[in-house]
Amino acid sequence: MNSLVILFISIAFFIFGYKIYAGKIEALFDLDPKRPTPALSKFDSVDFVPAKNWFVLFGHHFASIAGAGPIIGPIIAVIVWGWLPALLWILIGTVFIGAVHDFSALMVSVREGGVSIAEVSEAAISKYARVIFSVFLWLTLILVIAVFLYFCAKTFVSEPRIVLPSLGLIPVAILIGFLLYRLKLHIVSSTLIGLVLLIGLIVAGNIFPIVLAGNAIITWSIILLFYCLVASVLPVNILLQPRDYLCGYLLFFGLAVGFLGLFIEHPAMNIPAFITWDTKMGPLWPFVFITVACGAVSGFHSLIASGTTSKQLASERDARKIGYGAMVTEGLVAVFAILAVNAGMKAGNLATAIKDPIGAFGTGFGVLTNKFLFGLGSFIAITVLNAFILTTLDTATRIGRYVTQELFGIKNRYIATIIVIVPCAILALSGEWTRIWPAFATANQLTAALALIVICCYLLARKKNITMFLIPTVFMFLTAFVALLYQLKRFSSIEERDPILFCVSLILIILSGFMVFEGSRAILKIKKAN
Repeated sequence: MNSLVILFISIAFFIFGYKIYAGKIEALFDLDPKRPTPALSKFDSVDFVPAKNWFVLFGHHFASIAGAGPIIGPIIAVIVWGWLPALLWILIGTVFIGAVHDFSALMVSVREGGVSIAEVSEAAISKYARVIFSVFLWLTLILVIAVFLYFCAKTFVSEPRIVLPSLGLIPVAILIGFLLYRLKLHIVSSTLIGLVLLIGLIVAGNIFPIVLAGNAIITWSIILLFYCLVASVLPVNILLQPRDYLCGYLLFFGLAVGFLGLFIEHPAMNIPAFITWDTKMGPLWPFVFITVACGAVSGFHSLIASGTTSKQLASERDARKIGYGAMVTEGLVAVFAILAVNAGMKAGNLATAIKDPIGAFGTGFGVLTNKFLFGLGSFIAITVLNAFILTTLDTATRIGRYVTQELFGIKNRYIATIIVIVPCAILALSGEWTRIWPAFATANQLTAALALIVICCYLLARKKNITMFLIPTVFMFLTAFVALLYQLKRFSSIEERDPILFCVSLILIILSGFMVFEGSRAILKIKKAN
């Protein structure tokens, strides 16, 4: 099949989701543009700050939820199971589960004063559910930060040309934030200044690669941890909003030139549509649905939506654009990742790509754009990708601080941030994150299932029809739970015995079982009351 046919089908399906299906979900929340959002009613100039306009917040939200997820997951799934299972899950998962999950988590948080989805679970389910869910989310965030810390440090080492544009974006974003919020410069003028400086950084990075001596991954990890510590306590309008806003333009530039390359090259699908059901990673179900996380549905998104995005939403009229629209955009990125990696390889060298999915994506992007980017396609692709990894790092740290403050009652944001940073540093610098990664992928999808349970209880208590949420909730929970059982068996076997991963999987099973019990009891209680 030709790659352009797949692209057109995907775009049409995503348009249906945004225009038709999102409207049905939106109606359940009775959006009112006149209702003050937490960004306005609880304005504090640090965390609760209304975004300058909806696209500024879209940039933050998308940059935070994306990271390397919609690239790495789909590429691994395509290489292991074939492009058709991965594509179908991206399309169906994005429209009917992922975008619904993201939008609903955003709106529930907005209606509850901008608190996290874990905090909402106390009112929607029970006090015990909030504590367990908060612990679950806190542990997941520690893993998220450690994992993305590694990917960012590794890309700095493997492609030193991206260091200057990636880190240089930070002072540029601070400048743009100053122009927008302090000098009140028009957003068009501020944007043009930011984009010109960003282009200059990319050009300079290509000329002046930055290479560190010694164990560069460790050194970059320490530098990035310090960055997370500082960036996550700064007021959002100083760095987070303008940086992610500029990243949005990076995204659209990357997609535009990538799609142009597809139209010029329109490669046939070299990778088989279906490869096999059973693999070393496990069977197609449940593991293709675990591997393709951010490209279809991801529990981490509910933490972003209810953690930082809900505190910056200026009007409920923009909720669909940001909550549902960003997930649809991420689904489109995941589809493009499949088509790009296909362009860069033949069926015979699939095994080499799974060892370096980011490199495989860069190679494919380079093949698609070689005729008009003159060999710089791979460098530009990894630059764009790493910008999103960097923003995920400090956003996850900020949300970890929120959860820490809510869970332990800590008022001081600096102390709360240090409590998050320390275990991340221990995990990342010791290299133990690589042992926990398989359980993390499952924990991410389990988080989505638990967030959907909270959303169901919240809507049911307000006498809303939750039929459109029940199937996604049950499917996501069963998929993640069965994956955990597979992992429990795998890590207790003689061949792959791993006490750490076995214990992590067991703890996740216990916590998720408790949440389902509490959620089911709450639903029965609400139905009886109604």
